[in-house]
Amino acid sequence: MIKEKEGEMNAPVIKGLSAVNISLTLGGNKVLDGATLAAVPGEIIGLIGPNGAGKTSLLKTILGLHRQQEGQISMDGVDLQTLTLKERAKQLAYAAQGAEVHWPLTVERIVGLGRLPHLTPWQELGSSDEEAVYEALRKTDCLGLKDRVVTTLSGGERARVLLARALASGAEYLLVDEPTASLDPYHQLEVMSILRNHAHSGPNKGIGATIVVLHDLGLAHRFCDKLALLDKGKLVGFDTPEKILTAENLSDVFGVQASRWQDGETTFIVPTL
Repeated sequence: MIKEKEGEMNAPVIKGLSAVNISLTLGGNKVLDGATLAAVPGEIIGLIGPNGAGKTSLLKTILGLHRQQEGQISMDGVDLQTLTLKERAKQLAYAAQGAEVHWPLTVERIVGLGRLPHLTPWQELGSSDEEAVYEALRKTDCLGLKDRVVTTLSGGERARVLLARALASGAEYLLVDEPTASLDPYHQLEVMSILRNHAHSGPNKGIGATIVVLHDLGLAHRFCDKLALLDKGKLVGFDTPEKILTAENLSDVFGVQASRWQDGETTFIVPTL
């Protein structure tokens, strides 16, 4: 009988997505300087900070679109650099800010592109793929748009369609950059509710964490379980919204003060000069 090495079979699987001490230089500028981020299944993490803080760069580095000079990124204990881009795409979905769509395809076809990591070249969508597309359209209130040509949509409609494409992928981890930037107030709240409910539906459904870049501190406080505050490429703090959105942090990092008031269980934050 072959004797197992100590700890070989019983080592726990580390669930979650982590980026530790990430440094990145682009165009001669250090945009990430030892940044660290961790997200465990069931959480929605808000990535906040002023313009140029490195929020989008950190998302793209996790996705493999930028290659960090230092640090390690892992998913469920696996170094992401050991995975191919297609393997990453099955587990990490990305909805970019203000992404343009130049092809005159229907919304349903665009959302169906989210299934590509699961298909071989030229393979048609199967029933499970079509179900994933339908659910993504339903969750993002895009069913009524499914037969529209995507190039005819407004900026807000297009943003919801691209979020639907990310959801259709069925990826365990969802990374979203400024999903509310071009939306009206109703759809801002709707999209943030979708992201929170998606994360909270939990790992028992094959869903991990959601990481979302936000500039609206009120939405960040209301919908996120934790906030990662970046400034000049460094992590300033990582904790609950109450502990991150302090008067000191708002002043030191954003250069603003904030008015706060409570309405039931909801706290509203309005930055002021």
